[in-house]
Amino acid sequence: MTVPLDDVPLTEQGEVARALAGAGYTDLWSSEAMGADCFVPLAVAAASEPTLRLGTAIAPVYTRGPACLAQSAATLAATAPGRFVLGVGSSSQLIVQGWNDKVFDRPYHRTRDVVRFLRKAFAGERVDEAFDTFEVRGFRLGIKADPAPPVLVAALRSGMLAMAGREADGAIINWLSAADVATVAPIVHAAGPGKEIVARILVMPTADADAARAAGRRLIATYLNVPVYAEFHRWLGRDDDLAPMWKLWAEGNRREAAAAVPDHVVDELILHGPPEACQEQVLAYVEQGVTTPVLSILPTGDDPRQVAVALAPA
Repeated sequence: MTVPLDDVPLTEQGEVARALAGAGYTDLWSSEAMGADCFVPLAVAAASEPTLRLGTAIAPVYTRGPACLAQSAATLAATAPGRFVLGVGSSSQLIVQGWNDKVFDRPYHRTRDVVRFLRKAFAGERVDEAFDTFEVRGFRLGIKADPAPPVLVAALRSGMLAMAGREADGAIINWLSAADVATVAPIVHAAGPGKEIVARILVMPTADADAARAAGRRLIATYLNVPVYAEFHRWLGRDDDLAPMWKLWAEGNRREAAAAVPDHVVDELILHGPPEACQEQVLAYVEQGVTTPVLSILPTGDDPRQVAVALAPA
């Protein structure tokens, strides 16, 4: 499950962690965009519930310096030994440049270099090295993460997916259908078996298909006009389906752009229906190669705590 749950105060997220563990969830995964940061909600969960695995999906590789990122990750790994997974990724132009005033340049190389640096730092090495995209001089972690956390890479297209399988412990994927997993999973595994594939899956458990599709269209128009996601879906073969939406958005017609998203695209990318139907749709991702499905609940008007429990694995 993605945490923190929306509309639940951070002061109550410890109770959420205990309730989710009791309902049968195995993992809590955070995100980092415009809400909570990706580490603090997991620290709350680590202190509240000792059984859950915890992961970031993702910590951007540009917005923290390499040493700061290593320190944050090692601190959480030491707080929850053996239960923390560090997911990193390039994030997007909007978050990196628009919000954080960093240059979004050479995202593949930056992500690869951060993974290589983290491996050395978590091993306790003194890092004094010029990587392709940054330099680190005379750094050694002062906190030991034992065991060192696995490192996963958020990946969309083939280059980053292959690097996730080659340099990291697996990949984090999102904004794709279950059928799309069959395209991306073999690329991750090309360097060898045993890699984890984490998928964040958007879920709106409601029997009101019209309401779900209306919310889904708005969300798709917002996200899939971000350049990295637009190129991802062109690569996946949705150019014909999404070209009208992209054209209208570029012309400034935001409402018309959302309306131009076809129903079948919404149905592929956002799970909806009664909770039991959503559970069946999640299993389709697993059948295609996802090892860790992570639900992200879209608002339905109901208490998200109750919704999360209703979606719990059987």
